[in-house]
Amino acid sequence: MSDLVLRLARPGEDARIADFINQNFDMRLPLINRADFYQFYYAHTPGAAPQFALAEQDGEILCAAGYILANQSETPDVWVSVWVAAKGHNGVGLELMDALSGLLNARVVACNNIRANTCVLYHFLGWQAERLPHYYRLGAPGAKGWQLAVPGPNSAPLPVQDDLPLTRVPDAAALAALGLPHSSHTPHKDLWYLQRRYFAYPHQRYDVWAVQEASALLAYAITRTITAAETGCIPVVRLVDFIGDDAVLPRIGGALDKLLHDAGAEYLDCYNAGIPAAVWAAAGLTERCEDDGIIIPNYLTPPLRQNTEYYYFTNQPDGFVLFKADGDQDRPNLPCD
Repeated sequence: MSDLVLRLARPGEDARIADFINQNFDMRLPLINRADFYQFYYAHTPGAAPQFALAEQDGEILCAAGYILANQSETPDVWVSVWVAAKGHNGVGLELMDALSGLLNARVVACNNIRANTCVLYHFLGWQAERLPHYYRLGAPGAKGWQLAVPGPNSAPLPVQDDLPLTRVPDAAALAALGLPHSSHTPHKDLWYLQRRYFAYPHQRYDVWAVQEASALLAYAITRTITAAETGCIPVVRLVDFIGDDAVLPRIGGALDKLLHDAGAEYLDCYNAGIPAAVWAAAGLTERCEDDGIIIPNYLTPPLRQNTEYYYFTNQPDGFVLFKADGDQDRPNLPCD
């Protein structure tokens, strides 16, 4: 038996990788089996190698890990997406995960939405792996009362600063003209990434907002509104990404509250790791804890009136910040082709 080979995929290996994943995963994944998803996440450069790393022995794939670039630098930050090991080879899969930063010359390796029981595997590697915090701000109940959320005694909206407005960025060209704000967060998201993720995504419409003061760009906030037609009852606003320094968030609390009420939404919510709960509170959002009895539904089309807990990992926790739209998340639940 030859030595285990850990390597990046080569051009033309797409079908071989898809066959391996379909044979070794317990369901057919839309990310692999829908052409629009696969091309957007893993094969967006025609003729290039698909964005996968492989563990191979004697010509047989034992593990495949798909990854998504946050930027196009020579030392990129990446999100791991699909990760599948052949039965009996989970150890090989862990070896491949540990080797990924070296294979890609990556600075940060992270994953949004792992299974809770796999956190211990990443702890073994010395990485951070834990629950993804969830924050929310309630609107006003409609004539029918609360149709999606189940509030509690501490759910009343917190006071906010009406300091900085949000200005819509209409398209990718306008984003390029504005450039990038200062941010110490990782992963670093460059203009290439932001333009693709929020203006060229094949599904779902996003609203990109610039935060400016005296013509200086301070941050971007990205939201997505789920309409009453989609939920079947009442809108919801999602804050799915924020690029900027923590100190800017409290200053847009009033603007976020305005988005919430202008949409007639029952609540605005945000999944985030890395920004302290105190900063979110200063921006007007309350943390939902696992045992507080509050329900802020995540699945809305159709609505499922229960909480959803997400988990994540990162190999570099210093400065690390994660949002709902990072990696392969915040995508519609569509059937395979």
